[in-house]
Amino acid sequence: MNTGDNITSLAHAKLNLTLEVLGRRDDGYHEIKTVIQTIDLADRLQFSPSSRLRVECNVESLNDEANLVWKAAQSLAEAGGIEPRVRIDIEKHIPTSMGLGGGSSDAACALFSLNDFWDLNKSQEDLAEIAAGIGSDVPFFLQGGTALAEGRGELVSPLPPLPSVPVILICPDIELPNKTTAMYSKLTPASFSDGGVTRRMVQILAGGQFVGDSVGGLIQNAFDEVAWLGFPDLSPVRQVLDQMAPGRFHLSGAGPALFALPAGQSERQAVADALQPYGVGVYLVHTMSP
Repeated sequence: MNTGDNITSLAHAKLNLTLEVLGRRDDGYHEIKTVIQTIDLADRLQFSPSSRLRVECNVESLNDEANLVWKAAQSLAEAGGIEPRVRIDIEKHIPTSMGLGGGSSDAACALFSLNDFWDLNKSQEDLAEIAAGIGSDVPFFLQGGTALAEGRGELVSPLPPLPSVPVILICPDIELPNKTTAMYSKLTPASFSDGGVTRRMVQILAGGQFVGDSVGGLIQNAFDEVAWLGFPDLSPVRQVLDQMAPGRFHLSGAGPALFALPAGQSERQAVADALQPYGVGVYLVHTMSP
């Protein structure tokens, strides 16, 4: 939304419907194959004129250079040969460090919004190249919806969109410093797979034969088993969920957020009641197209 000199945009969260790690690469990164899906939980970003680059967030620790949005603005301005003069106000609604991609989504939102704000006329391919240098998930968020991501996550292929499906989303109040690095370090060769689950998911989606239960039954995350090591406080939450619905809840990204689909309001309420002693956030969200 462009109002005079201001632009307001939404940056949506994501879920990993599958996340398979194929192995460790020579460059130190891990080769992954994942189906990613945006949901209707979103941060709100406002862009307004300023004499210099400023990033203000309602989460104080994410102001200015601590935010990926700062890097996105700097990178785009450098590519456009201009000074990064803009104030960016971020209203966070996506819980941070949960595996929901909030920081990457905000960065992608900044790229496509500032491309208009600064009248740079960069192509989608140009923005994708800049996005890949900011973070592995950022290229996906330039398009959103449903997509296959490969390599480090920067190789993105759109898939036919899912219909709007209700999803139970659980966000435990758990933090792990340097989470992504720490979680990858806990993977062993037994955690690696050949990408077969993701290929079957892609076949279902590409064939337009979406069946909620069949897709839900294919959800898999390489971090599900090692999450106990990275997030020991997650164990009681997982135990409650496994008693209610064995095998239904999976991590998104490297966690600790958990989700299940398809779901409904009555199931969300039952989960919220069961987890009330643990102080976790339990939401009913929906998958969404771009």
